[in-house]
Amino acid sequence: MARPRKRRHVCGLPERNHFGPLDLPAREQELVQMTVDEYETIRLIDFEDFTQEECAQQMNVARTTVQAIYSQARKKLAQALVEGKMLVIEGGDYQLCEDVGNGCGRGCRHRRRGMG
Repeated sequence: MARPRKRRHVCGLPERNHFGPLDLPAREQELVQMTVDEYETIRLIDFEDFTQEECAQQMNVARTTVQAIYSQARKKLAQALVEGKMLVIEGGDYQLCEDVGNGCGRGCRHRRRGMG
């Protein structure tokens, strides 16, 4: 019997969840779907400059899990850019951060809002 999947800890949903070419109506565009947890690895590693180990701790998963999620997310970003497809961020197996005060850690989006 397989072990149940651990929900990935995510500090917040993206402010915008649709990205793509401006020269085609949305109904004519092909979609690439990125999950919220894939987005979170891109945000933490590429935007917040976390290591994969730090990202794993923040998301409460193993480093090897982060490595796999991050690899999938980068492939999806590349596909959207190279093939000119709409990128949609939604779904996945995640749990949102509930700590609005000081946040849940260094890369927490709630913490940034409280400091600024």
